[in-house]
Amino acid sequence: MTGPRQLGAYRVERLLGAGSFATVWLGYDPALDAHVAIKVLADNWSHDLRVRERFEQEARMLWRLADDRVVRVHAVGVLPDGRPYSVMDFAEGGSLRDRLARGDLPPGEALRVLREIAEGVAVLHRHRIVHRDLTPGNILFRGDRVLIADLGLAKALAAASGLTARAGTPGYMAPEQESPSAVVDTTADVYALGQLGRRLRVPARLAPVLRRATARDPGRRYRDAAAFGAAIDQVVRTRAAPGPIRRAGCLAAAGAVLVAVPSAGVLPEGPRTAADRTGQVTVTLPEGWRGLGSGWAGRFDAEGRPAPALVVSPDPEAWPTDPAMPGAFVGLTRGMAAVTAPDFVAGRPHARCTPSPPRRSRQGGIDWVVARFTCATGKHVIIEAAGPAAGTLVYVQLAPPAGAADRDVDAFLAGVRVTGSRR
Repeated sequence: MTGPRQLGAYRVERLLGAGSFATVWLGYDPALDAHVAIKVLADNWSHDLRVRERFEQEARMLWRLADDRVVRVHAVGVLPDGRPYSVMDFAEGGSLRDRLARGDLPPGEALRVLREIAEGVAVLHRHRIVHRDLTPGNILFRGDRVLIADLGLAKALAAASGLTARAGTPGYMAPEQESPSAVVDTTADVYALGQLGRRLRVPARLAPVLRRATARDPGRRYRDAAAFGAAIDQVVRTRAAPGPIRRAGCLAAAGAVLVAVPSAGVLPEGPRTAADRTGQVTVTLPEGWRGLGSGWAGRFDAEGRPAPALVVSPDPEAWPTDPAMPGAFVGLTRGMAAVTAPDFVAGRPHARCTPSPPRRSRQGGIDWVVARFTCATGKHVIIEAAGPAAGTLVYVQLAPPAGAADRDVDAFLAGVRVTGSRR
């Protein structure tokens, strides 16, 4: 179809997609030298106040969320003909619908994608937002990152009950969404997550989780996306490391999303070293530190097991919640190595933190990209580092002791070792 050459300050390059209510174009921002997605309200709906309000509501919600797991809105505007538009992240990896059209994902990758979708929907639920139309076409990829998109049918929970228009996509829409007078809450999104899991064909051991998520009675489903994700983690942990298991966060106070799944007790250590459960990644321990961990929650290998990871700290259990506790998360992933360059650590800002220019450092045979963030709350300093190692990507998130310099960070990185992979 013939389209505009210019939308506001953005040069239009091609059509990305068209729906009943809006058209999305690939645009180029000359000021930032970057591609963006520009969503424009369809001309035949621009005078419908309800549709226009829904379009503008989506842009406001995305602007407020500003989360790495949800498509971000950078700007809004109005065209000369009166149609509103929003400028959003361009997801160069396309949609889950596109990927599935090329064939089924391997079980381990399908599990990872479903878990990350659940994490993104959990962001919405924490902000009391119900998506109401989770489908493969509304799940996008930017590099290895999964993004939740198209909140045009979402509403704040306070306004999601009462007389509402029927909204959703058959096959993913919860039964209660068939009724315009039904109360639609987070369990409707849980139903869609279960249906997405079936479409992805995740490992068979998740069948009980998907069955509960897609129960016809909303009261029998998981209460929200976070509970659904926790149920997946429980199944994965039960297979990976039977026995008592607890979950530890990683820099939760600083807004990080990476967590280790620890096993009971302290990992066996050599002289001043600790290793993950598989033995694929080892860390030389600073004096007084110890290691804890048996996997990277939310990131899986080809067989659906948690990717290798561990937390090291003077007190690994207190490190996620105590801003003054130094420590580090160290994880190893093959999936990210195929699609993500190590310098991604410099492009992911932390809330209320000021970044320093990234630097490169070769330590322990690994070429690291190192990013430093100085923060107003939580951990005062956060170091993120990544580098390629034996066909994998090793990632480190470090909260160093007070007063630590670059040489101290390099000394820690020099003690990270990747051994033979069994993945």
